[in-house]
Amino acid sequence: MSPSPEPGEFLALLTPEETAGLRAAGRVRRWERGATLMTEGDAADWVLVLTSGRVKVSSHTAAGTEVVLAVRGPGALLGEFSAIDGLPRSATVTALEPVEGIAVHDFPAFLRQHGRVAVLLLRTVTGRVRDADRKRIEYGAFDTTGRVATRLVELAERYGEQAGGAVRVALPLSQDELAGWTGASREAVSKALRALRDRGLIETGRRRVVVHDMEGLRRRAR
Repeated sequence: MSPSPEPGEFLALLTPEETAGLRAAGRVRRWERGATLMTEGDAADWVLVLTSGRVKVSSHTAAGTEVVLAVRGPGALLGEFSAIDGLPRSATVTALEPVEGIAVHDFPAFLRQHGRVAVLLLRTVTGRVRDADRKRIEYGAFDTTGRVATRLVELAERYGEQAGGAVRVALPLSQDELAGWTGASREAVSKALRALRDRGLIETGRRRVVVHDMEGLRRRAR
């Protein structure tokens, strides 16, 4: 059984009838951890709706530095820009763990058949633009520790599991990827994590974080 889509993600907004129509219009595809689902610059006209697993959406600077734009999980819609405007992919999508999704090759036709979904797509895209604007403000207003704290709060709220009085997050991101997500160097992220550990806010291990003081972490993220 596939996990429930994340609240607010595209698949979570569809009715059972619309979801059935989406499944009928596409086919199920699966990728292993580390696989590339979509590549920046490629010409492609299909979209993917994740049904399980998490991916990173990233781009590269002219110098070759990876910038992680987002982490997406079950229910997320990927590749919609290229399917609609016909331009090359604007980002690369990589599996952070085994993933499964519904690939739809004629997404505009699906939207024409389901007019309400076109409005939901607009809502999804608007939400992502707002999120991108918020992150740009963070980069200018927060120090590295604040940005790292912000990303950890986001991961804990989206994927955290209660473990006693703490919140455990199985983190499928390396420190390099976390650095790309916070717009900092790996060394700066390592220092920020150490500062958060020293304050008793978090505990870290290999690809996992335990948040011991969620409110304290939120305060540091502001």
